[in-house]
Amino acid sequence: MFGAGGRVGRAAVAEAVRRGHRVTAVVRDPAKYADLGASDAVTVVRGDVTDADAVAEAAEGHDAAINATVRLDLPSEEYFTSAARALVDGLGRAGVGRLLVLGIATTLEVSPGVRAMDDPQFPEEYRSFSQGHVAEFELLRAEATGLDWLMVVPPMDLNAEAEATGSYRGAVGTVVGQGRISHADLAVALLDEIEEPRHHGVQWAVSH
Repeated sequence: MFGAGGRVGRAAVAEAVRRGHRVTAVVRDPAKYADLGASDAVTVVRGDVTDADAVAEAAEGHDAAINATVRLDLPSEEYFTSAARALVDGLGRAGVGRLLVLGIATTLEVSPGVRAMDDPQFPEEYRSFSQGHVAEFELLRAEATGLDWLMVVPPMDLNAEAEATGSYRGAVGTVVGQGRISHADLAVALLDEIEEPRHHGVQWAVSH
């Protein structure tokens, strides 16, 4: 689990442990996330998702990987493509066959052929950030030919305080549902796609 210290990462780690999985929680500074290792099923390690060697080392012996990382101090396109490239390389070397990455709802279609980020009134700074996920998706389509990958896209209203229902709705490439989901239910969707992969090589939107 890359980005295990964030809210989505923590929820995914908790859901994985609840289902009986063993998890390697990859963070930039393990000293800040000692609580993640409270369960014997979780090993907290230092790692950099943009470093293929670090990815390969952390992923060794695992069946799947999730990337929920983000860096706001680097250009979005540079960061997300660097991470995607390192994951493809590192997971390939580690023999990990399944990868889930988190996308952003602004890249989804709101009508045929039109994404939310295409609106002329869409703020430019958000468009630039969204473009990082577009570039990430395009890189995975072009280069991750030996990897079973999926971009899971939560709605804009992703709320740790929202009610956990244990359920969700999904759609490929388009906005779906009520436009909100809890971190816990997003984690359910992520683990469902790891345990029983149903979507491959697409943007899969999830929502309540």
